[in-house]
Amino acid sequence: MPGENLTRIEAQERAALLSVHDYDITLDLTTGDETFLSTTTVRFSAEDGASTFIDAITRAVHSVTLNGQELDPARVSDGVRIQLDGLKAENELTVVADAIYTNTGEGLHRFVDPVDDEVYLYSQFEVPDSRRMYAVFEQPDLKATFRFTITAPGHWEVVSNSPTPEPVDAGNGAKTWAFEPTLVMSSYITALIAGPYGVVRSELTSSDGRTIPLGVFARKSLMQYLDADYIFEKTRQGFEFYEERFDYPYPFPKYDQLFVPEFNAGAMENAGAVTFLESYVFRSKVTDAIKERRVVTILHELAHMWFGDLVTMKWWNDLWLNESFAEYISTLATAEATEWHGAWTTFNALEKSWAYNQDQLPSTHPIFASINDLEDVQVNFDGITYAKGASVLKQLVAWVGQDEFLAGVAQYFKKHAFANSTLPDLMRELEATSGRDLSGWTSAWLETAGVNTLRPEIETDESGVITSFAVLQEAAADYPTIRPHRLAIGFYTLEDGRLARSHRVELDVAGERTEVTELVGMQRPDLVLLNDDDLAYAKIRLDPQSLLVATEHLASIENPLARSLVLGSAWDATRDAETRPRDYVRLVLGNIATETESTTLRTVLGQLQLAALNYSVRDHRDELLQHVTDELWTLTSGAEAGSDAQFQFLKAFAGLATAGAHLDTIAALLDGSTTLPGLEIDTDLRWELLAALVAGGRAEQAEIDAELERDRTATGRQNAALAQAAVPTAAGKQAAWASLVDEDRAPNAIVRSTAQGFKRAADTSLLEPFVPTYFDSLQRIWKERSYGIASALINGLYPSPLASEELRSATQAWLDANPEPPALRRLVIENLAGVERALTAQAKDAE
Repeated sequence: MPGENLTRIEAQERAALLSVHDYDITLDLTTGDETFLSTTTVRFSAEDGASTFIDAITRAVHSVTLNGQELDPARVSDGVRIQLDGLKAENELTVVADAIYTNTGEGLHRFVDPVDDEVYLYSQFEVPDSRRMYAVFEQPDLKATFRFTITAPGHWEVVSNSPTPEPVDAGNGAKTWAFEPTLVMSSYITALIAGPYGVVRSELTSSDGRTIPLGVFARKSLMQYLDADYIFEKTRQGFEFYEERFDYPYPFPKYDQLFVPEFNAGAMENAGAVTFLESYVFRSKVTDAIKERRVVTILHELAHMWFGDLVTMKWWNDLWLNESFAEYISTLATAEATEWHGAWTTFNALEKSWAYNQDQLPSTHPIFASINDLEDVQVNFDGITYAKGASVLKQLVAWVGQDEFLAGVAQYFKKHAFANSTLPDLMRELEATSGRDLSGWTSAWLETAGVNTLRPEIETDESGVITSFAVLQEAAADYPTIRPHRLAIGFYTLEDGRLARSHRVELDVAGERTEVTELVGMQRPDLVLLNDDDLAYAKIRLDPQSLLVATEHLASIENPLARSLVLGSAWDATRDAETRPRDYVRLVLGNIATETESTTLRTVLGQLQLAALNYSVRDHRDELLQHVTDELWTLTSGAEAGSDAQFQFLKAFAGLATAGAHLDTIAALLDGSTTLPGLEIDTDLRWELLAALVAGGRAEQAEIDAELERDRTATGRQNAALAQAAVPTAAGKQAAWASLVDEDRAPNAIVRSTAQGFKRAADTSLLEPFVPTYFDSLQRIWKERSYGIASALINGLYPSPLASEELRSATQAWLDANPEPPALRRLVIENLAGVERALTAQAKDAE
C-alpha cells in the first residue's frame, strides 16, 4: 500500500489546476492471464506551465506522450503515479501500460470458474481503484466522459456504463466492442464486466417516456438459480418509486445488474452497470432475512443512480451522505413499494444495531468526518457512514416531514445534476422546502460523535397513577453532546395474553431531563417503551418493572418493531454490563420461539451466541453453552415444518454444537438417519453441518474432500477452506495461518473463509500460540498486501474468541509500540474494544 495513498490536500491542489474533458480507454484483455494492455488518452485543461500527476498502478509503462512529446516512462512513472510537467492550457496525454489483474476484489478482478474453467472479469473501483485499470485523475470531483474500447474473446459478454455495442471481429477468435462515450461521471463509478456471463434481458419505460433496457447477469454455472423475473419486478418497483419521489427521471441510458464472483461488498453503484455479491443468487435455501436484504440492496444501488452518480460528492468526507441517503431511501422504498412491509423493523434490528455498536467504539467519529486521505476513507466504510447516517436522516425526516424532505432532495438533483456537491448544498434545499433552520441540527448530529442514552423516570401513587414522568438523557463520557430528539413514548398493556399498545405520545426531547406532563394522571401501564416506532437515534433503557414484564411476556408484544426495540435495549444493556449476560440468554430463550421477523431472529441469535461464547463467565461457560445448545435444538425440533425459524434455529445450533450428543445429532442429520420435517439438507447446509463436525473433531480431511467432490464450485471451495481451517489441532490451525500469512496467493473469498474457520475453536487454547505471531505480522501485512486483503487478515485472524486479559494486554502493548499508521491502528483498536467489552461483561456475569 505505501505510495498508493492520496491526500485531500493533493486532490484539492490538482482540482484547482485541472478541468478534465474526456477519456478514450482501450483495453486488450487477450494478452495473458496476469496483465492486460491498457491505453488511455485523456484531454484536459490546466494552468499554463503547471505540474501535476496522473494515477496509474501498473506492471509496466510502455509509453507516455504529452502534447505530442514522448516522455521517458522510467523517469516519470513509479508504477503508481505518472508525473506531468510543463502543462499547457489544453492538453492531450496518452499512456500505454500493462495493467494487472487482481484476485483481491480491487481494480479488475479475474476469476476462473472451477466448474468449466471459464474466465470472468469485473471491476471494482470505489474508492481509488480505477487507476488499476487505466490512467486517470483519481478523485471524485474531476468528472469527465469515458469512451471504452474493449478487445476480448469473442464468446464473451462485455458490459460497461454505456449500452453494449455490436462487436467487430479482431482476429484469432477475439472481438472488439467500441462503446459510446458515457455521460459525465466520476471515475470510481465507471465499470467493465466481461466474460461468458449468462444474461436475461427486459426493459421498462421511464417517466420521461424513454425505453430503458434492463439486464440481469450471472456466471453460466449459476444461471439455473437466477430468479431474474423477481429481480426485474423489484427493479421496476424501485424505478417507479424513485422517479415519482425524486421528480427526476432515471438519468442513464440503460440499467444492468450483474452478480459477480468473489465480491468484497454487498454491491457497487457503477452507473448503469451495478455489480452484486454473487451469493445473492440463491443456489440453496437462505433465510428470509437474506431475501429481504437482497431487495434492500437492489433498491439501495438503484437510489445511487441519482444520489452519488448523477450528483456526486466533491470529496470523500461526504461519503456518508451517499451511503446514508441510499440506506434510508432504500428502506423506505422497500417498505412502501414492495411486499417487504416490515422493512423498518429490519432496519432497527440490523442497521441500528450496527450503528450503536460502531458508535461506542473508541474509533467512532462524527458522521461528517474529516477525511485526510484515501486510507481514512477506506476504514470509514463503517456503521457510522451507513447505519448511523441513515438513522439520523430518518430522525431528520421525522422532524422536517417526509414530503418536505423529498421535495428538497428533488430540488437538489435538479440544481446539481452531473456535477459535484457538498453537504451544505443539500441542507440549503431542505431548509427551503421545510422552512426550518437546520444549522443547529447539523452541528448536533453530524459534527459530533457518540450515542446518547434515554431512560424513563416514573413515579406513581399507591394506586399506580403516574405522578411524575420524565425522560433522562445521558451522554457518553468521551462524547458529552446532549442532543435534541423527536420520539414517541408507547404504553403497552397486558390483556388476554397480549401486550398491546394502549397509548402513544410523540414529543421533542432536549436537555438532560424532559418532563412529559401529558402522561401525568394516567394509569401506569405494564410496559413503558421509549422511542416507540423508532423515530430517534438513541440507546434506550427499560425501567425495572417494564424489563421484568418484557422478560416474561416479550413474545406477547404484538408489534414486531416494538419487540425489536425491547430486544435491542436488553442487548445494549448487556453489552454495557448493566445486566448479566445470563439474563439476556434467559430473555431470548424464553421468548424467541414465536418471533416472526426473520432479521430480528437472525440478529438476536447472533447476539445469543456472542453472549454465551464471549460474555459469559469462564467458570460456568461450558454449562451455559450446553444449556443454550440444548435449547436451540429444542427450538429447532418444535418449529413449524419448513419454516424460516426452523432453518435459523438449526443453523444457530450447528454453530454452537461441540458436545458429543449435539455432534451425534448433526452427524445423523448429515447422513439422513435423522430428518426434520419440511427441511432439506441442501448443498450449503451440508457444508455448515460438516464444518461443525470438523470443528468438533468428528470429521477429517477425507470427509471434506468427499464433500468437495460433490460440490466442485467456487462456493464449494470456499466452504472447504473454512472447514479445513476449523480442524481442531495445532497442525490444522498452523496450516490455515500459513496459507494466509506466509503465502500471498489465495483470492479474497478464500482469505475470508479460511479466517472464519481459523477462529472457530471450541478449545480456544488452540489460538493462544498465534497471539504473538499475529502482532509480529501486522506491519508486514499492512505494507505488503492490498487494503482489501490486509483488512480481511487483520480482522479475520485477530484471536477474539480468547477474550482474555492476556489478549487485551498483548493488543495494548502493540498499540503502545506502534504509533503509525493510523488506519492500521484503527483496525487493531476496534478489535481491542471488543475484548475489553467482553471482559467487562464477564465480570458482570460473575456477580
